[in-house]
Amino acid sequence: MSATDKIIKSFKVVEDNSHLFVVVLGASGDLAKKKIYPVLWSLFKNDLIDKDATTFIGYARSKLSHEDLVGRISPYLKAGDDEKDLLEEFLKRQEYVSGQYDQKESYDALDAFINEKMGGTGALKDNRVFYLALPPSVFEPVTTNLKGSCMSKKGWTRVIVEKPFGKDSESFAKLSNHLGQLFTEDQIYRIDHYLGKEMVQNLLLLRFSNRILTPSWHRDHIKCVLITMKEPFGTQGRGGYFDEFGIIRDVMQNHLLQILTLVAMEKPVSCDSNDIRDEKVKVLKAIKPLTVDDVVLGQYVANTEGDKEAQMGYLDDPTVPKGSKTPTFATAVFYVRNERWDGVPFIIKCGKALNEKKAEVRIQFKDPPADIFANSVRNELVIRVQPDEAVYLKTNVKSPGMSFEMEQTDLDLSYKERFEGIRLPDAYERLVIEVIRGSALHFVRTDELEEAWRIFTPLLHDIDAGKIEPTDYTYGSRGPAESDDLVKSLGYKYTQYVWQEKE
Repeated sequence: MSATDKIIKSFKVVEDNSHLFVVVLGASGDLAKKKIYPVLWSLFKNDLIDKDATTFIGYARSKLSHEDLVGRISPYLKAGDDEKDLLEEFLKRQEYVSGQYDQKESYDALDAFINEKMGGTGALKDNRVFYLALPPSVFEPVTTNLKGSCMSKKGWTRVIVEKPFGKDSESFAKLSNHLGQLFTEDQIYRIDHYLGKEMVQNLLLLRFSNRILTPSWHRDHIKCVLITMKEPFGTQGRGGYFDEFGIIRDVMQNHLLQILTLVAMEKPVSCDSNDIRDEKVKVLKAIKPLTVDDVVLGQYVANTEGDKEAQMGYLDDPTVPKGSKTPTFATAVFYVRNERWDGVPFIIKCGKALNEKKAEVRIQFKDPPADIFANSVRNELVIRVQPDEAVYLKTNVKSPGMSFEMEQTDLDLSYKERFEGIRLPDAYERLVIEVIRGSALHFVRTDELEEAWRIFTPLLHDIDAGKIEPTDYTYGSRGPAESDDLVKSLGYKYTQYVWQEKE
């Protein structure tokens, strides 16, 4: 049995005498066709679900026939020549129910449809996953009606909610209180796809199963931590939507702050999801709310020497409100005020229209004491999230040959090379299968979000009120020079060393 087959066998969800119904609400929308249905297809073709005990149902207001639904999703389902028949089988199994989002009668009809399908399965339990691929504006009526009409009577029910989870502390509390009145915490799965990425999930094992790292993971040895996410493209005509949120709400308050908690957390008492999330919450509670002095904000402007897209700045997008001060770039510094991390800056940097695509964590260690070589470069542990997943440690060695000069190299684990032939699942694929398995380990708990919004809300209100002017930076650049200045002032040392993926 191959390594891939072993992984598939260990994760395949099989529950005796039960039938699984996966209901995609918002099935006619972009998120459903571009992300959710491709994930369901991947689970189906890779045998990660019990094909004979699973039914897929799309639900939306649009009146679509089976052929209409298949026509919408088919272009986004990748299949090799040897998978065409399997794809045809997957498409044949797609069901669709049209209904309103705010009318109880529509959900009664959806429940009746599920019960009718259940009657022909011979199973004793019907388990239901409802994936809300919907705008936040309809979350309340949809979840209210799901609770009132569509809960499983003989099995379990789980609801997947997409971000944004509010826009600040007040709006999150309103949404959270609403959901909390309808569902228990183990029925709600708030999906943050970054928690499904290979290297983000690897942080726990890297930290807590390698004793060599344990004594050095401390303020006595670490100078600073830099978490970076760069995108080489702008808003691509979706500036009007982006302008409602900005880069902080889009990626920093959720994806990147979650990575920070995984880097900084203490060892949990077990691998139970609540034990791990308890430790993440402790990290967030130790961070003070951000102020304007903790951040550099930027907004990209046209690059007159770039390609067609680069020649359009953020404010040149006709969907962006005139004179908008919404940041497309942000660098922020956080301090975790506990015994392990006191005084160590955690720097998060993210932005659009930058010079490369990259997401990574850099743990930079302090200079060696009493350095007899005078020019030793700091060690740095780098966890590369995307692209080209890798873990490498920057180290100093003697230059080869007669010389006694020093040069920097790396101890490198490149996933493509070391785990050749292993398919790394899409982040959404991992998370959907975890919902079906009932594992909440890589989902965000209510108290985590409460603390995250506490940290960011005062700053976000100042930005929303136009009190902070973002600095211009050119499309395709590193971002504002002030960002690099801030990072350097916090003690981070840039080097000329460039990691290259091994051939």
